[in-house]
Amino acid sequence: MSASANRLDRVSKDRYFNLLMDSGQQSTMPKIFSRASARQRAIAAIVFCAIAGSFAVLWLVGHYKITLYPFACGFRQRFGLPCPTCYMTRAVLAFAQGDIIRSFYIQPAAAFFCCLGAAVAFFAFLIACFGIYSPAFERRVISLKLRYIIAAVLFILAAGWAFTLAKTLAENGSF
Repeated sequence: MSASANRLDRVSKDRYFNLLMDSGQQSTMPKIFSRASARQRAIAAIVFCAIAGSFAVLWLVGHYKITLYPFACGFRQRFGLPCPTCYMTRAVLAFAQGDIIRSFYIQPAAAFFCCLGAAVAFFAFLIACFGIYSPAFERRVISLKLRYIIAAVLFILAAGWAFTLAKTLAENGSF
């Protein structure tokens, strides 16, 4: 057996056949994972640093009890009920402190978006550090229409608002 045939036998089965086939006969299935380019890794590093930095700043704000927004909610003052974004700051600060269960109890929409941000940061970290990249995932995200994304965000905000309204009404005895 020649040295080149020996080398081909050691290569995986799919790659072995791809080396012997013409380019028109090779598999056209998209790869699940591939190597990230330097540009993709740099963008992923920026995304990871931005999200991790935001959570670090929020952790510091929560740890040192710094007031982020000193004014009362106008909607709550006028109607006596929380607005769709009431308690989001508290929920995000609780999430940044590591109290995820309490964060979901305070404002579920904010906690969900924090979990989504943590997941994005995790995958950005994988891309930036290890060069693991998924073109199939990118195609799936790009295929989503903006109106569906906006509808999902509005639905999540409405669900979080419904929860905070129900919680407020139950605490006030109006429910």
